[in-house]
Amino acid sequence: MPWTPRGRFFEEFDVGETFTTAARTITEGDVSLFAGLSGDYNPLHVDEETARRTPLKGRIAHGTLTLAIATGQANQLGIFEGTTLALLGMDRIRFSGAVRHGDTIHTELTVKERKESAKPDRGTVVFSVAVLNQREERVLEAEWTLLLARGEQAA
Repeated sequence: MPWTPRGRFFEEFDVGETFTTAARTITEGDVSLFAGLSGDYNPLHVDEETARRTPLKGRIAHGTLTLAIATGQANQLGIFEGTTLALLGMDRIRFSGAVRHGDTIHTELTVKERKESAKPDRGTVVFSVAVLNQREERVLEAEWTLLLARGEQAA
């Protein structure tokens, strides 16, 4: 049986449409594993005693961990499954708030722009991305640009 993409095609995204992911709680284990993976052992992330003496008054998750989790949350929506040809860019990334161990975050993606391609089998979609904590405070903002396949009817 041939595999069939389950995600949305380029032409199925409407400007202004918003997608909201499931929430996920950031654990001490997440931060510890990410420190090991990235090599970023900044005490602000891994040493509670040192982090308490900073203006943030405690440990926070790596900003890039938050970004990585946001990409995973977006992928779990299923809207990109089998239709994404490439992630072309992550732009205007702003870490607008601290994510603490125990915070629960979710991601909202809003279609900002659709751009036709010279190639008839694809197009570019720009998403405004916001990651929010359990208090609905924005902790990360960005723009993601994806190259998406068109449906077979457009080929």
